[in-house]
Amino acid sequence: MIACRTMRRAPEDKQRDPERTKARILQAALQQFAAKGFAGARVSEIAASAGVNKQLISYYFGGKEGLYQALNARWHVEESTFADPSSELAELVAGYVRANSSRRDYGRLMLWQGLTDDGPPDPAFVADVRRDLEHLRRRQQDGEFPADLDPGAVLVALFSMAAAGISFPQLVRAVWDDDPASPEFAERYAREIQKLLGHLRTAPVP
Repeated sequence: MIACRTMRRAPEDKQRDPERTKARILQAALQQFAAKGFAGARVSEIAASAGVNKQLISYYFGGKEGLYQALNARWHVEESTFADPSSELAELVAGYVRANSSRRDYGRLMLWQGLTDDGPPDPAFVADVRRDLEHLRRRQQDGEFPADLDPGAVLVALFSMAAAGISFPQLVRAVWDDDPASPEFAERYAREIQKLLGHLRTAPVP
């Protein structure tokens, strides 16, 4: 006798738009991770915020770690929409300033990673950083910043510059009496970063 095998189905059979459901779960997870970090976020709270059964999170993402990795992957996709590797360094960093302002939850997520050093390893992030470092070395050879600067130190400084509106909101308010979450501040700060990095160029703009 041949045994019948039932196909694994989502915990909620009434789900008719799985992609929309996954998007809701990811958005809720982003908000929870940004507010509480990986360790502090709870799957039950993510599910409640998304308005789904928490079993769906395991079904679609394999659990909390899978959600975290999915958010990292989504950031890499979004990054490609504003970070053009062929643009001038000053313009590239200004783009990250604007992106961090309009996508503040992603910035907070990275800050939590730094503050608590928690969350699952992200090999894609390590690969991206090493690729960025190689790009910086080529930019240095092209005269975009002085030859006596360590590209690694420059990369860390650029990360810090781009995230200043999220990591030091109190400093922004004290210096400029401005809202660090506002588009106006992001645009103003991005222009200043462009000017600052422009002064580092040692060769004429091609």
